[in-house]
Amino acid sequence: MNAVEFDDVTFRAGGRDILKNFSLAVPSGETVVLLGRSGSGKTSALKLVNAMHRESAGAVRVAGQPTAAWKAIELRRHIGYVMQDAGLFPHYTVAQNVGLVPRLLEWPNERIVARVEELLELVGMPFAEFHARYPRQLSGGQRQRVGVARALAADPSILLFDEPFGALDPITRAELQREFVRLRDRLGKTALFVTHDVREALKVGTRIALIEGGRVAVAGAPQEFEASRHPEARAFLKSLE
Repeated sequence: MNAVEFDDVTFRAGGRDILKNFSLAVPSGETVVLLGRSGSGKTSALKLVNAMHRESAGAVRVAGQPTAAWKAIELRRHIGYVMQDAGLFPHYTVAQNVGLVPRLLEWPNERIVARVEELLELVGMPFAEFHARYPRQLSGGQRQRVGVARALAADPSILLFDEPFGALDPITRAELQREFVRLRDRLGKTALFVTHDVREALKVGTRIALIEGGRVAVAGAPQEFEASRHPEARAFLKSLE
């Protein structure tokens, strides 16, 4: 079953079509990378999934149901979101940031504490050492790890990553890419991952969807992408030389 489907979607903003005739299936358990140049429409596609944007034509489906038929709050409970700067609340501790969604869902406190401890260990940040720190006391890489833990807190079925490692130094970025692949293989979540870095796309994706001019130009496994003769795919791959 496909976890997410874009069916001939058009999205208009600012008087122009950001996405046009955009069609893509995201199978359950896969990590699909939305790869493209700046302005290609990849982040707009991501935001259609959790109804931060609404399509102008066509349909976006989550778990087989059009996003327009979901109540926004129910839809977003099924989706974890990780952005480039982690988006942590500066006046909340690490534990409070990670436990935010479970608190909103009114989980018992004991369950929240246990879940926060589990997730901090999962992302390599021991609970005893980090739970009481504030975001300002963390490195950029640590903040991103907390952002991933927060996205996982309520065990969503779908994860959205909007260039999550783009602002990090190359060494930290490579470390977190490896951690992402480890978590991807361990948890088996469905994920959409936005990047303009083809090297990152080849590392983290089980499938790559190359977006050009608001359309899907190439879609397939990393090996299929590397073998593509599409001019835009060749231009991205040439950057690896």
